[in-house]
Amino acid sequence: MPQLTTPKGIAEIKRYAKSYNRFRGVDFSTDPTQVSDQRSPFCQNLIADLAGFPEKRPGWRTVLDVGERINGMHYAVFASGVAAVILHAGEKLYSWQPGADTAAEFYTAANDARSRTFAHKGKLYFLDGKKYIVITEENGTFSAAPVTDNAFVPTTTIGMPAAGGGTPFEAVNMLTPRRINSLVGDGTSTLFRLDAEDIDAVLSVTVEGEKKAEETDYTVDLAAGTVTFTNAPPEYAGGGGIDNVIIEFSKAVEGYTDRVDKCTFAESYGYNNDNRFFISGNPEYKNWDWQSGLDDPTYYPDTGYTMIGADTSAIMGYIKQYDTLTVIKEDNEQDAEVFLRTAAMTEDGAVYFPVKQGIKGLGAVSMNAFGTLRDDPLFLTKEGVYAIVTTTVQQERALQDRSFYVNAKLTKEKNLKDAVAVVWNGHYILAVNGRAYVADGRQQTGQSRTEQYSYEWFYWTNIPARVFMELSGELFFGTEDGRICKLNTDIETMDRFNDDGAPIVARWSTKADALGTFARRKTMVKKGSVVVIKPYTRSSVKVYVATDKEHERFIKQEYMDIFTFA
Repeated sequence: MPQLTTPKGIAEIKRYAKSYNRFRGVDFSTDPTQVSDQRSPFCQNLIADLAGFPEKRPGWRTVLDVGERINGMHYAVFASGVAAVILHAGEKLYSWQPGADTAAEFYTAANDARSRTFAHKGKLYFLDGKKYIVITEENGTFSAAPVTDNAFVPTTTIGMPAAGGGTPFEAVNMLTPRRINSLVGDGTSTLFRLDAEDIDAVLSVTVEGEKKAEETDYTVDLAAGTVTFTNAPPEYAGGGGIDNVIIEFSKAVEGYTDRVDKCTFAESYGYNNDNRFFISGNPEYKNWDWQSGLDDPTYYPDTGYTMIGADTSAIMGYIKQYDTLTVIKEDNEQDAEVFLRTAAMTEDGAVYFPVKQGIKGLGAVSMNAFGTLRDDPLFLTKEGVYAIVTTTVQQERALQDRSFYVNAKLTKEKNLKDAVAVVWNGHYILAVNGRAYVADGRQQTGQSRTEQYSYEWFYWTNIPARVFMELSGELFFGTEDGRICKLNTDIETMDRFNDDGAPIVARWSTKADALGTFARRKTMVKKGSVVVIKPYTRSSVKVYVATDKEHERFIKQEYMDIFTFA
């Protein structure tokens, strides 16, 4: 039978509440409806504070404009104790003191391409694929010169009798045509044969330490590679069989200096010490690298090369890890992309560097995106940012994905070969196409370092970085249009959050949440949500909601300012 319905008889509508808190980074790789409550599928221009909560990233400002695209920024402390940044812009090099309004040009013949450097004994060695040069400083003046101008001159043979032979001693230096032979005078022989024919010139001759004059004391046959003395050099005054004739001559080998000059990157490594420099990146010898002499970057022996893997794929970079130098190549179908170099010593004290094949998997796509985040060596592949890890049982190397949460967007970026990376303030920052993907080294998704894990990642826009430089905790970058820019981490006012004076648009959104069931309609009453933001001297928030009818509907804008007399 019909029943009378009164207001008291109407069941109260059941209300539900949900809280989103402890926000973390982005997740571009999961469907927006399936993202964790703590991550955002549409986040930009945020970074985690010390407590792990997202806040607006620092902005940047232009501190210098040199008018040509920036190819490198290299900080060095020179022999005198003077420290400076060497700027590589276009084909020019400048010395610059951070904070100064101008930079001093001192070299105009560089390659208009990205450059690398390494420091040794108060000098800066510069590789740009055109000319291997050394940069020095004296009385505040900087200069650059080809390393070939003052390269080490090897003594290629010692204990040589007049008729030739002797004991090979040091290999030919590819950086100079000059070489030395150490011979034994016997008191009767006048014709002395060098260890090479078709030489270019005899540069100096000494007997018992006394310098001899050509035509007066000796003559030269360049084609035969011989020196004929007017008077036979005597036996060594201290006893026979000892070297007392020193002849320096030159013999250029076509293409030798180019092998070094066209290299583009280097890494230090050695036996129990980083006392040698390995270089590579020569496009004509793309799977070759060369090692320097002991503690001497002006000496690259012509025998000190290694051909690593197939010649169809290039060496892309190095990663130092424990007692090995890991060589990373580009993707190829023939052999491994990762090789391991170790250092060993023979019984007679000779050091050698054996290389063995490592992982067949993924190769690097950029030569400029290598970085070690704390103790995690990272590089960029076509599938994302990967790390090389070591198992504790057999010390085998394996690759692990560190960028799962941004891979869906990162791997679709164009020109990944031009990506650049830097490690700064516990973050690995990868920039490409004016955008940056930022891994937070303090926030890992795994529970144990022995398990595979990813980092919490953030996504930044308007980062036009072509090259990076980290200096004393501050981050600089150079742009395609010739500007040097600096992150505003040294600014305490609200100008900290501007990009060259323009405001930064930051955003953090929740997932597309069905609140347990997508089939039931949800109605949010007015004032039915609370948004808590971090207050600043000047801050505001705009709140939008997405529904099944509208992608974004503006709800409200509020300000959260802290009173200040400023």
